[in-house]
Amino acid sequence: MHEALPPGGEGRGVALLVPGFTGSKEDFLALLEPLARAGYRVVAVDGRGQYETPGPDDDEAAYAQKELAADVLALVAALGGERVHLLGHSFGGLVCRAAVLADPAPFASLTLMSSGAGAIAPAQQARTRRLVEGLTAFGMEAVWQAMQQEEDAEGGAADAGTPPELAEFLHRRWLSTRRAQLLAAARQLVEEPDRTAELAALELPLHVVSGAEDYAWPVPGLNAFAAALSAARTVVAGAGHSPNAERPQETAEALAAFWDAADGVSRTCPA
Repeated sequence: MHEALPPGGEGRGVALLVPGFTGSKEDFLALLEPLARAGYRVVAVDGRGQYETPGPDDDEAAYAQKELAADVLALVAALGGERVHLLGHSFGGLVCRAAVLADPAPFASLTLMSSGAGAIAPAQQARTRRLVEGLTAFGMEAVWQAMQQEEDAEGGAADAGTPPELAEFLHRRWLSTRRAQLLAAARQLVEEPDRTAELAALELPLHVVSGAEDYAWPVPGLNAFAAALSAARTVVAGAGHSPNAERPQETAEALAAFWDAADGVSRTCPA
């Protein structure tokens, strides 16, 4: 768990940040300080079986969406009983909305970041199915090497001069994540039903955030999703699927403004 507290310790509220597919709590590191300065206690976690959080390696049922949603509800209860602003990135958004639909009472708001109405885009479904096939047939290291070769061929992160320490961390995180968690999450990403109507029926402030481009849930679909939810909508210029990492200051400002509005707070000076 990573946690940041407001200066002086007294804050406006509490936020829980849940990472996406192949991700971890470290994906939110750049958000913690600006959100704490804005007055929020911010907690970022791994999901069950992600990176440094334990979980079985051979039991996909342990990573069923209802199980992961129950984990989110347990985490919220452990944060001390205050209503929590919940944020889920990508796959984490699917988990967070399942938690909110199971029990909306503990939540002050829900933000879905780069996470859409249902399953990921068809092209990404095909890619994710190939990943499932690879994880089923080969070990984690072999699949990692194949992904790096594919990125190289496409001119991806490996060609963009990823710092060695970041490359080492991403490799270590991949190998530390439980294979069963990846398999279960991948299947959910390609099979997730559209739950827009259920979310729209909640009396809960909703926020859809994305970069200006998104390969998993394309931006036009996210725009329509937000409109159907009557949700606040933020498009972070210059960002892709991970505005939390690519444009953290702008993303933090949008999150704090939304949380303030959800709580009925009037801010008298910039964060």
